[in-house]
Amino acid sequence: MRIPSTVWALGLVSLFMDLSSELVHALLPLYMTGVLGASMVAVGIVEGIAEATASAMKAFSGAISDRWRRRKPLVVLGYALAALSKPLFPLAGTMALVAGARFMDRVGKGIRGAPRDALIADVTLPEQRGAAYGLRQSLDTVGAVLGPLAAIGLMIVLANDIRSVLWVAVVPAVIAVLVLAVWVREPERGQASAAATATVSWRSFNRLQRHYWLVVALGALLTLARFSEAFLILRAQDLGLALALAPAVMVVMNLVYTAVSFPAGIAADRGGQRKLLFWGLAALIASDLVLGAGAGVVAVFAGAALWGMHMGLTQGLLSKLVADAAPAELRGTAFGVFHLVSGAALLAASVFAGWLWGTLGAAYTFYAGAVFTGAALLGLLGATRRPAS
Repeated sequence: MRIPSTVWALGLVSLFMDLSSELVHALLPLYMTGVLGASMVAVGIVEGIAEATASAMKAFSGAISDRWRRRKPLVVLGYALAALSKPLFPLAGTMALVAGARFMDRVGKGIRGAPRDALIADVTLPEQRGAAYGLRQSLDTVGAVLGPLAAIGLMIVLANDIRSVLWVAVVPAVIAVLVLAVWVREPERGQASAAATATVSWRSFNRLQRHYWLVVALGALLTLARFSEAFLILRAQDLGLALALAPAVMVVMNLVYTAVSFPAGIAADRGGQRKLLFWGLAALIASDLVLGAGAGVVAVFAGAALWGMHMGLTQGLLSKLVADAAPAELRGTAFGVFHLVSGAALLAASVFAGWLWGTLGAAYTFYAGAVFTGAALLGLLGATRRPAS
C-alpha cells in the first residue's frame, strides 16, 4: 500500500534536521568534558533536563494541535527553533550557554514532536501506520548516520577544531525547515480524521482508555532502562577510541537503527508487537552487558550495534501503539502525554547514569541499565499478555 507523500516529506525533514543535530550531539559530550571541563554528573543533568524539556513541551503542543485542528504550524515552529539553536553551540564559551542552546533545541523538538506524529496518523490508514512510522524513523536515522560521519570527516579535516565543525551543522538545519515549509501538507480541516468537533480540555483525559495508559507505562519503563546516548560516545573514548573517531559509535548504532526500523514497522502492522518488544529489550540487555564488560573498541561497536537494534525494534512500534490506542480527535494530546512521561523517565535515568559513572565507574552505569531493562522485560511479559493491537 502506497505511503502518503506527506510521510515521505516529513521523513526528509527529519533526515536533514537529524544530520544537523547528530553532528552536534556526536561532539557535544566531548566538547562539554574536554573543552569546557564539565563533570560526568553535569553531562547527565544537561542531557536529562534537555530531553525532559522536550517531552514536557510535547504534552502542550500535542493538546494545542488537537484544539486548533492544525498540525503544521506547530511543526514548523518546532523545527525553526531547533535550527536557530545551532549557531549557539559553537559560540558557547561556558556550560550555561551550552545548556541554554541544548534547551532551545529540545524545546523545538518538543513543540514539533507530538503534532508531527499525530499528522502521520491523520494521513495514513490504520493498517499502514507501522510502516509509515518505521519509514519516517528510518529516514530520521539516515540523518543520524550522516551526522556523526560528517563530524568524523570534519574533525579530521579541521584538525579537531570542534567549534568550526559545529558551525557546519547550521546548513542542514536550514534545509530541513525549507523542505517542511514547501512540501509538507496536512489534510483539510473537513477531511482530516482528527477534525472532530469535541473540545480538548482536562476532561478529555477521561476518553483515553486503559489500553492507552498501559502503552504509556510501557514506554516509561523502556525509557528508564535506556539513558542518554551521550554515554555511548563517552564510553568509546573511555575505552581508547581516538577523539576524532568517537562519533563513529553513533554511526554504527544508527546504521543498525535505520536498517531495522522499517522492517520492524511492517512486522508491527502484521501483528508482531509482542515479539518486537521482547527482542528489543533483549537487545538492550545484551548491549548494556557488552558495554559494561568491554575492554576495547570492538566491544563498544558491538554494544552500539545492539543498542541500535533495540531502538529500531521498539521506537516506531511505540508510536503505532499510541496512535492506535488514542481517539482520532486526541492524537496530539495522546502523543504529548506519552512523551511527557517518557521524558521524565529519561531525566531520572540520565542523572542516575551520570552519578553512577562518576561514583562507581563506567561499567556499573551499563550494568545498572541491564538491571532496569530486565525489569522492563518482566513488565512487558505481564502487561502484554493480550495482543497489543
